[in-house]
Amino acid sequence: MRTGSEFDDPPLPWSMSGKVAVITGGSRGLGLAMARGFAGAGAAVVIASRKLAACEEAASSIRADTGAEALPLAFHAGHWGEAEVLANRVYDHFGRADILVNNAGMSPLYPSLLEVSEDLFDKVLDVNLKGPFRLTAVMGPRMVAAGSGSIINITSMAAVKPRPEILPYAAAKAGLNALTVGFARAYGPNVRCNAIMAGTFLTDVSRSWDMEAFSRRAGAFALQRGGRPDEIVGAALYLASGAASYTTGTVIQVDGGQP
Repeated sequence: MRTGSEFDDPPLPWSMSGKVAVITGGSRGLGLAMARGFAGAGAAVVIASRKLAACEEAASSIRADTGAEALPLAFHAGHWGEAEVLANRVYDHFGRADILVNNAGMSPLYPSLLEVSEDLFDKVLDVNLKGPFRLTAVMGPRMVAAGSGSIINITSMAAVKPRPEILPYAAAKAGLNALTVGFARAYGPNVRCNAIMAGTFLTDVSRSWDMEAFSRRAGAFALQRGGRPDEIVGAALYLASGAASYTTGTVIQVDGGQP
C-alpha cells in the first residue's frame, strides 16, 4: 500500500530552495534580472557590484518582492584583490555558495580603433576577463570542497561576431568563453561551469542607443527585436539547476536568432 508521501510531487529540478547565488554586476540590467529570478526560485542572493548604494537598493527591492534573503556587497570585478574579499564575506555570512554568476561587464565607446587608449583596453579586459578568472579561481575550489556548485559566465555574441566598435570587449568575451571550457575541466566532476552568450538585450544601457538604427539591425534577427532582461533568466536557472546536471563546458546562445 502506498503512503501519502508517495503521492507528493517531487521537488522541481530547477528549484533554488536552500541555495546561495552570487551575482556580480547584480544591481541592474541582466544581473538584476537574474538575481530576481534566483530569489523568486527560492535562493538567497548576493548582489555584488561596484556601487554599494545600488546593491542595497536592489537587495531591498528583492527582499520586499520575494521574501528571499538578499545580501548587498560592494565589489569591483576589475580589481584582483577584491575577489578573495568577496568570497570571504559570502562564506562568513552564509557558510556556502552554490552558484556563481560572473555577469559584471563594461564596453565603453571609443571614437576609433586608433584612439583606443591602453587604459581603456586594460579596463575592459580587467572587468570582463581578469575579474571572472580570479573570482572563479577563488570560489571554485571552495565549491569543489563542498562537493557541488554551478558557475555561469555571461559572455556575448560579440565573442564570435565582433564588430569594430567593440573589439576589446569582444576579445575579452571570447577569452571568457575559453575560460568556461577550461574551468569546467578544472573543477569537474562535481562543479559545473557554463556560459550564456548573450545577444542584444534592452537594458538601462540601451537608453542611449540610436533606437532607429538598432531597429533596422534587429530586423535581421529571427525574433526581430532586442531581448528583455527577464528573458535571460530561464537559461540561468537551467544552468544552475539539477536539470543541467550533465551540462558543463557549454556555451549557450541566447540572442533572439542573430544572423
